[in-house]
Amino acid sequence: MTSQIYIVFILTFTIFLIGTLAYSARVVGVKTGRIAVAAAVFNVFVLIQRTASTIQAPLLGKAVDNSISTGQTSDLLYVFRWIIFSITLATITGAILMPTFIKIFNKLVVSFSVYRSVPKLVFHAFSKSGIEQFKNSISIPKKENLYELRNFKKIPKKVVLLNMIAFSVSSISVLAALYAACLSPNLRTTCTTLSSVINSVSTIFMVIFIDPYLSMTTDDVIRGDCTELEFNRCVIFIIVGLIVGSILAQFMLIPASKLIVIIAKLI
Repeated sequence: MTSQIYIVFILTFTIFLIGTLAYSARVVGVKTGRIAVAAAVFNVFVLIQRTASTIQAPLLGKAVDNSISTGQTSDLLYVFRWIIFSITLATITGAILMPTFIKIFNKLVVSFSVYRSVPKLVFHAFSKSGIEQFKNSISIPKKENLYELRNFKKIPKKVVLLNMIAFSVSSISVLAALYAACLSPNLRTTCTTLSSVINSVSTIFMVIFIDPYLSMTTDDVIRGDCTELEFNRCVIFIIVGLIVGSILAQFMLIPASKLIVIIAKLI
C-alpha cells in the first residue's frame, strides 16, 4: 500500500468518527437545554469532517486511475475492504469515546455561552485549563448503558433499521462507484458520477425518516414527554446500528458496484 492509501485510511477514520460522535451533540443539547448552541459548536467538528472528505476524494480517484492503468483491480478491492474496515473501527471507537466526548462537549457548550466566539472557544480548549478539563473528562462506557441494549421497549426498530441501511449505503457509495469504474473502464466517468445518485438514497432515508424522528424525540425530552433515559437508549441502539451497518457494507460493495455498471450501461 502506498502512503496515499494510508492517508485515506486516516481521513476515512476521521470522517466517520466525527459522524458517530455527532449523536452526542443531541445528547448534550438535551442535557443542557441549549440545542442550537450545541449544533453551532459541533459545526467546528463538521468543518474538520468536510475538509477530510475534500482531501479523501482525489486520493481515492488517484488510486482508481493507478489500478486501471496497471490492471490490478483485485488489489483495489483489497484496499477498499480495508477502508470499510476503518469505517467499522471508527464507529466502534466513536461508541467507546461517546461518554468522554459528551462530557467534553458539554463543557464546550457551557464555555461557548461565556466566550460567545468560536476562535476564543478553540483557544480556551487548548489552554492549560482546557487541557486539564479534558483529562478530567476521560471516562469509559458504563455497564448500565450497555444493559440498555437488552431493553427493546419503546425502541423505534424501523428507524434503527433504516438508519443502519442508510449508513451502509453511504459508506460504500463512493467506493462502489469507483470500483465500478474499474469493472467497466469505458464507462468510468458515468460510474463515478453515479456515486451521488447512490448516496442520495441514504440521504432520502435520513431526511424523511431518521432526522425528523430524532428531532421530535429531542423536543419530547425538552417538553418532558420523553425521559432522558429513553432518549439515550434510542441513541445507543442507533450507534449499534451504525456498527452493524458498516459490517453489512462489506457484503454490499461488490453487488452495488455491479449494479452501478448495469445502470451506467442503461443510461
